[in-house]
Amino acid sequence: METKLEKGMKAPDFSLKNSEGKKVTLADFKGKTLVLYFYPKDNTPGCTQEAIDFSEMIGDFKMNNVVIVGVSPDDEQSHAGFISKQNLKVELLADPDHKALEAYGVWQLKKNYGKEYMGVVRTTFLIDPKGVIAEIWDKVKVEGHVETVLKTACSLLK
Repeated sequence: METKLEKGMKAPDFSLKNSEGKKVTLADFKGKTLVLYFYPKDNTPGCTQEAIDFSEMIGDFKMNNVVIVGVSPDDEQSHAGFISKQNLKVELLADPDHKALEAYGVWQLKKNYGKEYMGVVRTTFLIDPKGVIAEIWDKVKVEGHVETVLKTACSLLK
């Protein structure tokens, strides 16, 4: 069954490990605005560009008390290598069991070259300090996305 989240709904809780094996939950971000972005795979062109774009603008997000966290099905070791190789400044969470991916409705049937398979649909959620979904971008195109997220996060804070 596919989960369909909408603006104004409470963000689903999650408990996932970061690249250092430390558990991270939604409650850890209470009182902060959270950009929770879901992406298909470490070290692939689009995912790498998105992570680099967020990393390059991390200062602008931090100035506005906005935290950025990426989630993919890759494991902690993959994330650690990805962060190191690309010099990323964002926290990445591992969801190899697809629990958060399914809770957020981003683990979906995809088609590529006529083949059907389950995978992550690139999606970003903006979650307010109370844990409520303020904005959703689905089927994200990487180019210009980070600027749009920052602009929206800043307007939310006004």
